[in-house]
Amino acid sequence: MKWLNLSDNVNLLSIIGASIIILVVLIVVGNMFRQMVATRKEKVELSEHNWDGIGEYKNPLPFGWAFMFVVLILFAVWYFLIGFPLGKYSSIGEYNVEVNDYNVKYKEKYANLNDEAKLNMGESVFLLNCAPCHGAEATGINGKAQDLTKWGSTEGILSVLANGSTGLGYGEMPAGLVEGDDAKAVATYVANGMQGEVGKDIFENTCVACHGENGEGMEGVAPALNHYAGVAFIKDVLSTGKAAPSDAGVKVIGTMPSFSAMLSEEQIDAVARYVSTLSKE
Repeated sequence: MKWLNLSDNVNLLSIIGASIIILVVLIVVGNMFRQMVATRKEKVELSEHNWDGIGEYKNPLPFGWAFMFVVLILFAVWYFLIGFPLGKYSSIGEYNVEVNDYNVKYKEKYANLNDEAKLNMGESVFLLNCAPCHGAEATGINGKAQDLTKWGSTEGILSVLANGSTGLGYGEMPAGLVEGDDAKAVATYVANGMQGEVGKDIFENTCVACHGENGEGMEGVAPALNHYAGVAFIKDVLSTGKAAPSDAGVKVIGTMPSFSAMLSEEQIDAVARYVSTLSKE
């Protein structure tokens, strides 16, 4: 049964709990006052410790305190395991139920959409969540963010080789590892999905140490490049975010946050599909 269909007894529970606490406090305080009035100093035992001649009464733990301690522990166990919030209505619980139901329906609906509909959905999500930094046309708003029209292209990879890269949960890639014609050859090889002979030898001599022989990447060291120009890589970036280069000598664009908590898997997939179509090459 959903929490939405249960009666909301939070106010009643709060009143009962407050009444119990007030009653216990009055009992304990009253008992302490009675003890203070009935006890004479000459009958009170002092502890062995004293400070500058000032002794400390050796008073036993008041029964009321011990009783209240046990009662509150039992109440806390009941409250969280049987009473509110796990077993009763709450606005948070109602929201979570509705979100979960919506996500299930959204996932089923998304699975039945054709590619064109998914691209349209990706464009809508992009304009809402990505355009504030990357621009409505994904050109990066004069260097404020990455120009996504160059993403996945030879030009985009050349930019990474020239400026270095960091983020994606991996270590920092320094700038200038490959330059000139060698950089163009490697960029062409990676942009073509690790296919062809142009740039393959340079990749094997320079990039394999971190990215692996087939560009599959190394966990915690370097990202996979064998799907760099595809949807999977964009989904990785959207899920993990991307940090700005730490070297002040390279072009710093800002830090891109992770969108895994803001977008569902289907929305991330839709955005990735859309971004993969923006490259001008």
